[in-house]
This record gives sequence, C-alpha cells and structure tokens, in this order.
Amino acid sequence: MVWTTRDTGLFRGTPQTDHFRRMASVTPCRRINRADHARPFLLAKQGLSLPKTFQAIGQTHDLATFLDDVTTTGLLVLHKGEKVYENYWEGNRADSQVAIFSCTKSFVSTLVACALRDGYIASLDDRADKYAPELKGSGYEGVRIEDILQMSSGVRWNEDYGDPHSDIARFAAAYLEPASFDAVCASLPREHAPGTFNRYNTCDTHVLGMVVSRAVGQPLTDYLQHQVWDKLGMEDDAFFLIDGKGVEAAGMGLQVTLRDMAKLGQFMLRGGLSPEGEQLLPAGWIEACSTATKDHLKPGERATSTYPWGYGYQWWIPDNSGAYSALGVYHQMIWVDPAKDVVIAKTTAYAAFGQDHEDENRVDQLHFAACHAIADAAAKG
Repeated sequence: MVWTTRDTGLFRGTPQTDHFRRMASVTPCRRINRADHARPFLLAKQGLSLPKTFQAIGQTHDLATFLDDVTTTGLLVLHKGEKVYENYWEGNRADSQVAIFSCTKSFVSTLVACALRDGYIASLDDRADKYAPELKGSGYEGVRIEDILQMSSGVRWNEDYGDPHSDIARFAAAYLEPASFDAVCASLPREHAPGTFNRYNTCDTHVLGMVVSRAVGQPLTDYLQHQVWDKLGMEDDAFFLIDGKGVEAAGMGLQVTLRDMAKLGQFMLRGGLSPEGEQLLPAGWIEACSTATKDHLKPGERATSTYPWGYGYQWWIPDNSGAYSALGVYHQMIWVDPAKDVVIAKTTAYAAFGQDHEDENRVDQLHFAACHAIADAAAKG
C-alpha cells in the first residue's frame, strides 16, 4: 500500500489542480505500475491549432476563454492515433497523476469486459449477488450485471455532491475512516424495477468492481495492472484509492496522467485492440458502450433518467453523433469520436462544481460542444 495526498475539499466545490503537489493530508492507495513496455504516442508531423470559437446553447463561445473559465489543467488531442495537441496549466505537467473521479467508471467497464471475455463472468444476465453474496437482501439482490453497467440497477441513490448528507457523501466518507465501500452498497434499498430507470449511481460501478474482483479472485488493482496498464502500454504509474478495508473505490478512485487517460480512449477507438493488435474486448462491447440500447438510456430529456445525456456500458452518450465520453466530477473527461478518428482527454478543476445541478449540466454541454469543435478542427487538419 502507498499513500498519496488527498483533496480535503472533495464534493464541496473545492478545485483540485495538482493532486499530489498541493494537498496536505494523505489517503491510502494502491499503486499501478507503468507498463514495462510503455507505448508513447507518436507526435504528428503537423500539430493542431485549436479553433477560436465554438457554438453551444445558442451562443458563440471563445474557446480559450472557456478553457480558462472552467480552470482546465490539461488537454490532449489525438487524431488517427497521433498526438496533435498537448498542453497543461495550473502547475500540472505530463507526469501529474490527477484524480479523475468518475472517469474511473469507464476503466472498470473495461475490466468487466475482460472478465466476461475470459469466462470469469459467465454472462451479463447473471445477477450481481451471484458473485458478491453480501449484496443479498439489498437493492442489488437479483439485479443483472448488464442493468448495473447501464446505470439502471433500480437502487435508490442520491448523487448530490453539494449535499453533505447525500449517499455519495456517505460513500466518499468511507475512505476517511476505517469503513467499507462494500458495506455502503449492501445497505441501499430498491427504488425502481431494474432495467427501467437510468439513475446515475456511483455505487452501481462499485458493485461492478465487487463482481469483477470476486469473479477473478484478484484485487481490482492487480487485474487493472495486467489487463489494461500492461497490455495498453501505459506510460506512467497510477494510483487507486482504497477504503478502510483495503478495497478499491471502483466508482471514482483512480489517479491517472492525462496521456494514460487518452490511451483508454484510443483503445476504444481502435475497437478494443491492443497496440500489438490483440482483441481484448468481447464482440459487441464497444457498440454497447457507445449506443443507448433502450429507450430510458437514449439522449434527451426524459422522465426515466436523472440526466439529459444518454448512457451505455459506463460511458456517456451526449447526442446522436456517435461520439461518447467518460466524465468525472470537476469535469474530467475522455472524449471518443469514431467518425472523426479523434480522442480528447481533458482534466479540469472547475471550482463551482457541486454547487448547482443546472450549472453542472450547462458546463457539461459546453464541454461536449467544445469537443465537437476541436474534433472537427483536428479532422480537417
């Protein structure tokens, strides 16, 4: 076990910039080692000039002003697998491991895929409590793994980052004392019939982590090391936050460099192929991540979802363009645009996050539109 600095302002709107350099207190984590055969991105012969403006919410926005207003700390753009733009702000550098919060969910989705590929998980129709029996008696009893992947477990949950008494605050507190993320998940009741309502729920992803770790017989850190870090040629060490029982925070706990965030996006863009050409994902997995397969998962305002964005297997679907995204609090993101052959990784320390739900959605919408504009510019060369 290693210790890293902790952001004591978590979920109270306090920005984290350089997660290791500026925070005073410590948090227990497990280390994921950089790949023995790291695969740096090739630098494109011609770099990208970011577009000056982009259109969103009926207005023209200055991109540079937007990036500054939301306190962007890192931005990396790939086109055709080559790096066309990379820049850092607020003291961050290429080797800064940043808390990516809920972008962790998209990494965990990949681990579910690997466990399914190798037969550790027999089927996505299996119930979560088959692998994690401590969930029996909770809202997760009898819920299919696929419904949990699609944030449709039906479990009651409050993910209000501004409410100190919310479920997400209770979950986050489990790493501040000898407590258990698993126990929080096992305490949650049922609210909706599984597979009918899209409620964003960090505990859903933690339950996926419970399922994977039990199924493969390894801590998530070890499985992530072998199945993702080593096989994708990750360039830097990463860290996984653990609770008082030594269990990884599967829904929000990774601390990763911007370049390694982009590597996950490029892996998805390549259809689940490793740099050596090995197919690491089951057939149909990418489509299930990037496509809303049921009405309650489709983009747009709807009574069966808590957000206006669509949802796949732990990836957001902002619109019907074919692009999809990982998102984390303070507006971390990995943007994958197959039509334009573009991946964008962005770290952000937006100070107002968690204070206003409508503002969170507004800034997400601005990010999506900015990514579309950047991808357009990269594709045009």
